[in-house]
Amino acid sequence: MTAVELGLAICPGAPLDHGIVQVVKSFNDAGIQTAESCEGGDGHAYTRPTVVLIGGSAEGWRALSVCKDLRFPVRSLERIWFVRDGEPVGPTWHVTFRSTVEVFT
Repeated sequence: MTAVELGLAICPGAPLDHGIVQVVKSFNDAGIQTAESCEGGDGHAYTRPTVVLIGGSAEGWRALSVCKDLRFPVRSLERIWFVRDGEPVGPTWHVTFRSTVEVFT
């Protein structure tokens, strides 16, 4: 399956960026819920490949374990609260990668 086909299969209404689709699939296969993803770069929402996760205090560590098992190039793992209208919102987990991840289905 190509990156395009995989992106369409995971999210038919808004196909995923090719450089992050394998990470999202791997998280989904592990039961980890993703909220957004981006392969990063000029014209993208993030400067680096990033996946945002929804979940409790252990979810980021579960995602990191998946990444280590599959040798994904993790750059950082963060738990973030945003402040909107003066109020904290979140938290969400952000997994950022050093580079995009090739599709290997």
